[in-house]
Amino acid sequence: MIALTGASGFIGRWIARHLVAAGWRVRVLVRPGSESRLPAGLPLLRHRGTLTAPEGLAAFVAGAQAVVHCAGQVRGITPADFEAVNVAGTRHLAAAAARAKVRRFVLISSLAAREPHLSPYAASKRAGEEVISAFGQAFSSLALRPPAVYGPGDREMRPLLEAMARGWIPVLSDLSARFSLLYVEDLARAVAAAVRSDAEGVFELDDGRPGGYGWHEVQAIAAAYRQGKARLLPVPEAWLRTVARISLGLARLSGRLPMLTPAKVNELRHPDWVCDNTRICQVLDWRPQVDFATGLPRTLASPA
Repeated sequence: MIALTGASGFIGRWIARHLVAAGWRVRVLVRPGSESRLPAGLPLLRHRGTLTAPEGLAAFVAGAQAVVHCAGQVRGITPADFEAVNVAGTRHLAAAAARAKVRRFVLISSLAAREPHLSPYAASKRAGEEVISAFGQAFSSLALRPPAVYGPGDREMRPLLEAMARGWIPVLSDLSARFSLLYVEDLARAVAAAVRSDAEGVFELDDGRPGGYGWHEVQAIAAAYRQGKARLLPVPEAWLRTVARISLGLARLSGRLPMLTPAKVNELRHPDWVCDNTRICQVLDWRPQVDFATGLPRTLASPA
């Protein structure tokens, strides 16, 4: 039995599929209103509850050999918007797992945790890692730090990939920036390997391209995909920050949490989001299988 959070999200749905395929019974934490977003056709055991209501988490983890914590808050304005789920919620779940004597805890963190000064989101993901580490010998734990994740079912990166297919590549950072990418199915396979392993610590992972990608390499891949020209469209930082401030103001008026904020621009403009698979490939029975040249057409061929 594995207790899985975040199964209604893009990454969590893929993790659920791989865990079931590997023979695990999977119990998922279901927030009210999110049932329709769970992956269809899987024999998932459902437990209604939230990470912010710790009294319901004991039953969620009861009898589980492992917890896979994929749920997270990605939209927000203030540190408190992120901390309620990414820090306090993680602490509630870890405490319940410790009391239930769960053997293994796998946390899906973010590469943003490497640079916690950039944004409240990044700081909350680093703090979530520290929460798990603080439980020490209560269970063995491993945290994964993926970079930008894409693939079938993704809604965040899909517009950018569709623009590439039309021959236009918005460049949201400096042209000299470098970054890693990860196909979602490779991440799900890494999670399944992490559950089976006893390795502990924090690990970055990506699609295996040494040194990551630069914008000109992405341009070449997009051009090969569409068998035609692909043009880079640098977005001025001043314009991006102006749009972020407007988005923030509108969000405060409407009460809806925005994705693009000044803090998110700090993340987008960071010049180095490159991962190194050396450590994780030493401790897990895992290797990435899909690079961007392969993953781009697979993603675009899938339903939006």
